[in-house]
Amino acid sequence: MAQQQGAVLVVEDLELSRKILTGELQALGFTHIVEATNGADALACLAEMRPVPVLVCLDLTLPDISGYDVCEMIRNTPLLQEIPVLMVSARTQTMDRAQAELAGASGYLMKPFTTEELRQQVERVLPNPPWKKA
Repeated sequence: MAQQQGAVLVVEDLELSRKILTGELQALGFTHIVEATNGADALACLAEMRPVPVLVCLDLTLPDISGYDVCEMIRNTPLLQEIPVLMVSARTQTMDRAQAELAGASGYLMKPFTTEELRQQVERVLPNPPWKKA
């Protein structure tokens, strides 16, 4: 499997969920994954990461700042606004998905998810996923 150039930022407060998501992304070919456990950590990582990540996987429910607010902050920052943001949440309501879209999310993945569901969502939001590289 091809190697993905660029980093992925995984923002998830629950360690098990974070490790599962990181493992699944590695299985898809991503090699540089940075983890953040809350919204403030995520924003700090985004301020420091160069080049900026190729993808942000963002939990909706964080202990400090909601995933919606983090996504809006990403969209309102010129250097970051083009990064695909994949919301990852156990929330299944249509309203949650609609609010994620309003905040600027590129995609929405419901937990629990399969490797194939993750792969499909990443493929939808990322122009050149690792498995499509020559």
